[in-house]
Amino acid sequence: MAVLIFKLRYVPDDEARDVRELLSENGIDYYETYAGVFGISVPGLWLKSKDQLVIARQLIDDYQKVRKNQAREEYDLRRRQGTARTFMDILKENPARYISSILAIFLICYFMIIVFVSLAG
Repeated sequence: MAVLIFKLRYVPDDEARDVRELLSENGIDYYETYAGVFGISVPGLWLKSKDQLVIARQLIDDYQKVRKNQAREEYDLRRRQGTARTFMDILKENPARYISSILAIFLICYFMIIVFVSLAG
């Protein structure tokens, strides 16, 4: 029976490529599913058999630990050099997006609260 080993939704292309290569290099039989036309299916890498589950899981876990450590080191280096992006940098890049998001949150909260206020009155 097939087993989902790695979900591909919101995974960067380079990470997905690396995991595919990792599984192929180690002789692990897998296949890939896509999100489909409407994007509602589960995109992922599936093992064809449960027999290789432990080995595949260990390989992917080890890879992700290395990737996490590399990302952390790169971020720490950028932070020490003063080139890491801050919240203010992101806000300055697209202020309309954040202002509209805040307004939308306030509108949603207003409409949620007004229902209870009208019921109480």
